[in-house]
Amino acid sequence: MFKKVLVANRGEVAVRIIRTLQEMGITAVAIYSTVDRDSLHVQIADEAICVGGPKPTDSYLNMKNVISAAVLTGSEAIHPGYGFLSENSLFAEMVGEVGIKWIGPRPETIDLMGNKANAREEMRKAKVPVIPGSEGFIHNVDEAKVVAQEIGYPLLLKAAAGGGGKGMRFVYHEEELAEKFDSAQSEAQVSYGDEHMYIEKVMTHVRHIEMQVVRDQNGHVLCLPERNCSLQRRNQKVMEESPAASVTPTMRAELADIVTKAVNAIDYENTGTIEFLQDHDGKFYFMEMNTRIQVEHPVTEMVTGLDLVRLQVQVAAGMDLPLQQEDIQIKGHAVEMRLTAEKPEQDFAPSAGKIEFVFLPTGGPGVRIDSALYTGDTIQPFYDSMIAKLIAHDNTRAEALTKLERIVDETVVVGVSTSRKFQKALLLDENVQNDRFDTKYLEDGFLPNWEKHKAELVAQDD
Repeated sequence: MFKKVLVANRGEVAVRIIRTLQEMGITAVAIYSTVDRDSLHVQIADEAICVGGPKPTDSYLNMKNVISAAVLTGSEAIHPGYGFLSENSLFAEMVGEVGIKWIGPRPETIDLMGNKANAREEMRKAKVPVIPGSEGFIHNVDEAKVVAQEIGYPLLLKAAAGGGGKGMRFVYHEEELAEKFDSAQSEAQVSYGDEHMYIEKVMTHVRHIEMQVVRDQNGHVLCLPERNCSLQRRNQKVMEESPAASVTPTMRAELADIVTKAVNAIDYENTGTIEFLQDHDGKFYFMEMNTRIQVEHPVTEMVTGLDLVRLQVQVAAGMDLPLQQEDIQIKGHAVEMRLTAEKPEQDFAPSAGKIEFVFLPTGGPGVRIDSALYTGDTIQPFYDSMIAKLIAHDNTRAEALTKLERIVDETVVVGVSTSRKFQKALLLDENVQNDRFDTKYLEDGFLPNWEKHKAELVAQDD
């Protein structure tokens, strides 16, 4: 087992990883930018080292500085968390070249699955069902028109190297294809340095269902209970839960077979998540794979009792998985909402500043808060707006939602604006409570009625 591991991240995910490392008896090394010197992940780590200035490109995305920090501190492995360099195959390769273990899949696997078009083709070869669309890359508008004529409208333009909604455009009519293709391709080039595009058929009335999978170096596979991540705004997840109410035990077994086939086909190592669209007939279609731990991993941990970060470290150290598929049991239901430093009443504009006071309701059974917030902390304008994850676990979905509503009510953050009241409104929505939503519901169903919710938020602030 490793004696010292560097955590190449910040905020709540760094705190979460550091805690597990320390529980395993491993020395945890934090990195930080100059403005993060007093951050919680720095304070609780066993060692900490500055890697650059406030801008991510100068610090958390500075590959040479991060690797130098690992070498200088004598770290034997690097855990990337999610975001930043977690899915950068060049960084993972550089880590290995200096004799440090990468806690994640091999660089070539990251590269393969990080390119969405290549990933589709690899899954197609493995007989994994994929969303109808282009085969290979689309280089220009003329090629896009040919594919569009074959699969029909509406369709979705996607950056091959993308993720998180960048370089993505919905196209409903042929007249708008050229303009949106140029716009998406330009955004892809700016965001990822890669202008390759591909096309998928837009599937309507679908849910975003994903399955966490862990595979060790000897090919043992664990498929964990699926998550429903269908409540999304601008292709960003807002609420996640496990298990998915729309997935039966039979469907779950089918999904596990598909996922096992997929990871075996690419000789996957460590943990990852395969994301699917589930149609109204209950069939699953491969969308993409994230080759890292995900933001929503706590709901999986809550319903299985597993520590996924511990599993990641053990697999990276060459250990076999400590349990088998038949050992996985679903215990109740878990729901997570992301608390962000934003102003929902102002089109979710970001909010930054000093935290004058914070109270996060961490007490009681089935309550989990993943956060790096503390009174006196400063929310920086340079990084992602998520400041906490509020997670509730109970025997049933209804009970978990009720508990999460209580958690949201008790949460207090003074000094910056947050999405708390937006979350409360969403939790009280009848369709959310009754599991009547798909991937377009939040934007097409909930937000069109947002004016009354915004008025309520402003009134509450007054």
